[in-house]
Amino acid sequence: MEKLIITGVNGLLGQKVLEHAHGKYEILGIDLHDEPIQRKSKFSYRKLDLTMRKAVKELILGYHPHYLVHTAAMTDVDGCETQKELCWKVNVEATDNIAYAARKTGTKIVHLSSDYVFDGKSGPYSEADLPQPLGYYGKAKLASENILIAMEVEHATVRTMVLYGSALNVRFNFVTWLVEKLKKGEPVKIVTDQFGSPTLADDLAHAIIRIIEQQKWDLFHISGSEIIDRYNCALKIAEVFKLNKNLISSVTTPELSQTALRPLKSGFIITKAETELGIKMANVEDGLKRVRKQDRRFLFF
Repeated sequence: MEKLIITGVNGLLGQKVLEHAHGKYEILGIDLHDEPIQRKSKFSYRKLDLTMRKAVKELILGYHPHYLVHTAAMTDVDGCETQKELCWKVNVEATDNIAYAARKTGTKIVHLSSDYVFDGKSGPYSEADLPQPLGYYGKAKLASENILIAMEVEHATVRTMVLYGSALNVRFNFVTWLVEKLKKGEPVKIVTDQFGSPTLADDLAHAIIRIIEQQKWDLFHISGSEIIDRYNCALKIAEVFKLNKNLISSVTTPELSQTALRPLKSGFIITKAETELGIKMANVEDGLKRVRKQDRRFLFF
């Protein structure tokens, strides 16, 4: 059985990749926690700081994986703007450490990146569009993409956006955060001028495994099939989860005074991924219904 390493295995996407890869590969999961969160799937686990070059090299050379799915990242875009050194270490240096070792073992990498490599002035974007990041997070993710190219490691880069879904003990994403707020009867302000393609983590994990199965080592834009602004997405969440829409009010991005600039008019053209990988990405409503069905916390309201 071929060997697979999943970095960030305790995160939302890491857990979903684990579910989709289970039974197909011998799996080693890596994260910063002492123990794995997911216990249902059979896999090995190692606590590892990916910024430690020697430790990363020893692990990859010792395990000698055929594939590595790199989901681990610092994704707090405001935090990346205020903690630039940490952002660079986690998002760029860690990728360099992985690529250095993978080159020696011939390991093929699926690397996760972001729509934040674009400025959000002319979305939706295809793989042919020229990146132009606004903030430090986007600059770091673009640098991580370029490392894999420069190192000449066989890889696929998957850019995605607005990832949501349900998994064990993961931090809030836009959907789960909003549901919890509305459940408590708390009013929320949601922006009307940030457009993107919300992406169901289950669909993205399936697409990642398809890349490996079909040996498609290329650049792919993979996101949900629908482009929508955050405010109308929030209204759709309230509708699907049968919560009070009146708690949601609209606001514009400048009114929020967020630390990092956001790509306002984003979204992906996903024709290449759907055609070459044979996948179908969910729209917002269908994806939300699947999350509600998966998570028992959401079945009783």
